[in-house]
Amino acid sequence: MEHPFAITLDVGTSLINHTGSWRTLRPEYVHRLPPCNHACPAGEDIQGWLAFAESGDYEAAWRSLTLNNPLPAVMGRVCYHPCETACNRAVLDQAVGINSVERFLGDLAIKNGWRLAAPTTVSGRKVLVVGAGPSGLSAAYHLARLGHAVTVQEAGPAAGGMMRFGIPKYRLPRDVLDAEVKRIADLGVSFVYNAKVANIADAMADGGFDAAFLAVGAHIAKRAYIPAGEAAKVLDAVAVLRSMEGEEKPLLGRKVVVYGGGNTALDVARTAKRLGAEEAIIVYRRIRDRMPAHDFEVEEAIEEGVMMKWLSTIKNVEAGSITVEKMALDDKGFPQPTGQFETLEADSVVLALGQDVDLSLLEGVEGLAIKDGVVQVGPNMMTGATGIFAGGDMVPSERTVTVAVGHGKKAARHIDAWLRGQTYAPAPKHEIASADKLNTWYYGEAPKTLQPVLETARRTSTFEEVVGGLDESNALYEARRCLSCGNCFECDNCYGVCPDNAVIKLGPGMGFEFNLDYCKGCGICAQECPCGAIQMIPEAI
Repeated sequence: MEHPFAITLDVGTSLINHTGSWRTLRPEYVHRLPPCNHACPAGEDIQGWLAFAESGDYEAAWRSLTLNNPLPAVMGRVCYHPCETACNRAVLDQAVGINSVERFLGDLAIKNGWRLAAPTTVSGRKVLVVGAGPSGLSAAYHLARLGHAVTVQEAGPAAGGMMRFGIPKYRLPRDVLDAEVKRIADLGVSFVYNAKVANIADAMADGGFDAAFLAVGAHIAKRAYIPAGEAAKVLDAVAVLRSMEGEEKPLLGRKVVVYGGGNTALDVARTAKRLGAEEAIIVYRRIRDRMPAHDFEVEEAIEEGVMMKWLSTIKNVEAGSITVEKMALDDKGFPQPTGQFETLEADSVVLALGQDVDLSLLEGVEGLAIKDGVVQVGPNMMTGATGIFAGGDMVPSERTVTVAVGHGKKAARHIDAWLRGQTYAPAPKHEIASADKLNTWYYGEAPKTLQPVLETARRTSTFEEVVGGLDESNALYEARRCLSCGNCFECDNCYGVCPDNAVIKLGPGMGFEFNLDYCKGCGICAQECPCGAIQMIPEAI
């Protein structure tokens, strides 16, 4: 039977693909970029692996995740999850616990012994990676999967960089880090330890490497001029945290003062409490809102008894005490000295004022540009020296594990293309699926799952992990809180609300399409799509 809205021509044929001049818009299925994916510095397809986890196929979820990030169990502990800050679920109740599900998958992979797929090609090219921190590990992993022979040369005695020597064990257990490093080594990546690269050009020539990726971490503590007596005990935060990996732990005393406001300062203060300090005080020259440390870490430190002395600066250090000057904010919000001083007891003072990168391996290399203590790189992560790429702490960027992992992946793709005489061009990104494009009423409220936390008494007397992981039921529940922003998950809403039966189901996993012979362009399907995967576009005349 002829559809009532078809237009019949004089010749007796029906005009298809158009239902009349009164349809000005037609629906179209689209793919939009989930805001969590867009916010992830490591470039994970978060929505993609969450979909596998939501169905209970955890190994497929892990394999999808590790296409972009080889360290899910590590990142599930130390990433500051900007993906959750961007999550649209927050407009409904709370953001999806993406980080906790990632950790669950990473831990499950370690428990079950899941192995990464072996490289399918061999390029015959050799790449040197300098530094076994997060950026170097990521680059080595991706380069190995692309078929290149990779050697990682590390100055320290083990892999991990600042993940091992800067992040305390109560945040990142070393067996977790070791398991994920071993998985990368099992791909055929060669690790050489206690082998600092003195000159990158010589190292490449001696080893016959075709390209190099520099991923030297920021291990050199910044100093500040503070008058100190001969008997004063002044240490740097990096050295204190690094010494925690040795058999002899640092002797900090009963009263410890930490000078600085970053996450490293908090790590040192919390470590001091675990080493037996009665008092651990952080002295910071600004107010809490200006503290670079993440707020949840500040809260955890305060819970453990770490004291905060805001708007203060250290003027002098003597044996057993320090002199602190109080600061006051001016009309522009900047701290200014007041001339008011206070004396605090302190057996040791630990400086946590930031870190610099050792760039001595670049001496004599032509074409390099160094500014503000870091190496300048182009969009392809290559330095001014042909074939030498860099990432992580060595280049201008935010210094986090997640950013470093993203740099390693990005550099690996550009190195691979360069070795093949090509140029890597990432696929164009879709429009972001912002919250205003969703119908959140469809989902209903489902509060976020809280991860278990070690009781405070044990936290200050042991280096046991503070934050625990989710069990399978909680991880499954959390994965199912995902709204699938911008991408059809076959809820059948469009199929059910269409008044003209213009929506055709293509089968499980294949989505839908529109029969434009029937569609009037009313737009109900787009209005009722929960995840914003349908848009109305102008009808072609």
